[in-house]
Formats: sequence, structure tokens, C-alpha cells
Amino acid sequence: MILITGGAGYIGSHSAIDFIKQGYDVVILDNLSTGHNEIIERIRNFSLKEEVKGTLVDFINADIKDTYALNVLFNTYKIDCVVHFAANSLVNESVANPRKYYDNNVAGSINLLNAMVENNVKKIVFSSTCATYGEPEYIPIDEKHPQKPVNPYGNTKLAIEFAIKDYAKAYGLKYTIFRYFNVIGADFDGISGEWHNIETHLVPNILKANENKVFKLFGENYETKDGTCVRDYIDVCDLARAHTLAFEYLKENISTIINLGTGDGQSVKEIFEAVEKTLNRKIPIKKYGRREGDPAKLIANTALAKDIIDWEAKTPLDISIKNANEWEKTLKSLNAPNSKQKTGENFSKEAIL
Repeated sequence: MILITGGAGYIGSHSAIDFIKQGYDVVILDNLSTGHNEIIERIRNFSLKEEVKGTLVDFINADIKDTYALNVLFNTYKIDCVVHFAANSLVNESVANPRKYYDNNVAGSINLLNAMVENNVKKIVFSSTCATYGEPEYIPIDEKHPQKPVNPYGNTKLAIEFAIKDYAKAYGLKYTIFRYFNVIGADFDGISGEWHNIETHLVPNILKANENKVFKLFGENYETKDGTCVRDYIDVCDLARAHTLAFEYLKENISTIINLGTGDGQSVKEIFEAVEKTLNRKIPIKKYGRREGDPAKLIANTALAKDIIDWEAKTPLDISIKNANEWEKTLKSLNAPNSKQKTGENFSKEAIL
């Protein structure tokens, strides 16, 4: 049984889908603060399809800060591995409200690690970020690049990395820490995709632009090929696959830290033009000055992912854009006002009492 924290969110839900496709039973833990109950139902429906029938999908409506719920969960299920996505991840919000980020990301993760130790669960795959590197000192960025985060979000992710390594040394945990670059796309079968109440990611913001809402481009004077920021855009389904491979790797191998990206970079203008070309439509745009703290380039060195878990990004950019666009159509048909409905098992002490 695989425990996926934050499995009702964007990347966590895609990881759950991939584990199900590989025949693993999963239990999803999510407090639905940013995840969506509709995504859980779509995953459950997918698990009943003939090609994956037989996999178990349970959903626990709880928070990683709830130590009682965590211990009930670990006593209820025989967990083989924790795949840990649950976190707040908005950079600007982390600057304005660091308390929220340290409380949820760091304190919540410590609760999770403590529950693992107390219940003899030895494997964890952790969702970290290239934000732990801060301003790049060289490109492409490998796993040995100095880690100097420039915002509280990156600081909290780095703090969890340190905690996992310390717990591994003291209590025998085995881990894979993934540092993500920029994630795009949606599930090929239309089960899940990006669904953020505050959308900060590039591709969905381009897709949402229309006659009433323009796309905002920030900065055209960076030291890049066309003056706009360059990022390494990785498809979410490729990313999800890496987590399943990491679990299988940990069965027989030692702990590791791996970048996940494509090893290539596209500028904001290139992504914008690729969306227009792929969808064959003009998108309204308005140009602004630079945003503070945006590095000119962030590109991953992905050699270690290939060497360690035999993984590499495979999905072409135009396919990622098409899948994301199809998901945008699906979002319009989903019942957004009920997206916070608290369903599934509730392991909180108050609910049980």
C-alpha cells in the first residue's frame, strides 16, 4: 500500500494515477485545502476500469499536522512507502505569510516523519523543488549545485530535505528526494490536471486568456535568447512516473536526491507562441516590467535521473499543451463550488469521538 499525501492536488493526483496503473493499492491523505474531492472521485472511477481493476483506492480526509489522524492511518493500513506531496507552494504567499509555510510544510512533515518512525515505515519519496537552489550559479543545474533559497517556500522545502536526511541517518529511513523544475500538462486520459484557486503557473494562465482576460508577460530584458525568462518545462505525467520508479528503486537500493526536468529550456515567449500554434488561435497579451526575484534561467541537469532510476522526460511540449487545454475544458464542466466537500474517511480525533 502506497500512502500519497496531497493526493487530491495537481502532482499528487497524477502520481496516484501512475501507481494505480502499475497495479499498486493507494491511500490518499488530503485535507482538501487546495485539493479537490472531484479529483478523488475521478481517480476512484479510473481504478474501477477493467485494465486496472483490483487496485484499492482509499481517501482519508485529514491533515498532516493532525498527529492522531496520522497514527490511526498507519495503524489501519500496512504502508510500504510514503509519497509526500502535501505542502503550500505559492512563493508570494510564503513571503507574506511565512508562518503558514513553516507550520504546514515543516511542522506537518515532521509529524509525518515521526508517524513513520513510530510505525516502522521505512521508505519515503519527497516532493522538493528547484527553488532550494535559489539564484543559479551555473546552468544546467545539477544536484551538487549550492542550495541557497531566496524565499520562505524554498527555505521550508530545504528544511524538510535536511530533516529527512537526519531521520534516515538516525532511524534507518530510505528516501528519494525529487527536486522539480516547472511542471505542465495534464493526464492523458483527462482524469486530472491543474486546478488551483490562485493560478500562478504559466501554461494555464495563457490558456485562460480570452477577450475579457489578457495574459500578462513580465519582463523582456533578461539575458536570454529573446529577453524573457527561460524555464525547464516537464510534463506532469512524466513527473508522476518518476515517483513509481523511485519506490521500486528504494526496494533494493540506497537513498538518493534527483532533479526532475527535461534538460532543455523554453522562454516565456516560446511557450506563448507554442500555445498559439498548437491551438491555432491568437491569445491577448499585455507586457509588464520584471518581477522581483525571477531568475533569468532555470534548467535542470537530468543525467542522474537517467543513471539512477532509468527515467527521462518523453512527452513533447505540444502534447503537454494539448492535454492541458483539454483539461481546461473539463474544468468548466466540474462543479467547482462543491470542490471543498469533505468526503472520505475522517481520522481526526474529533470525528472519531
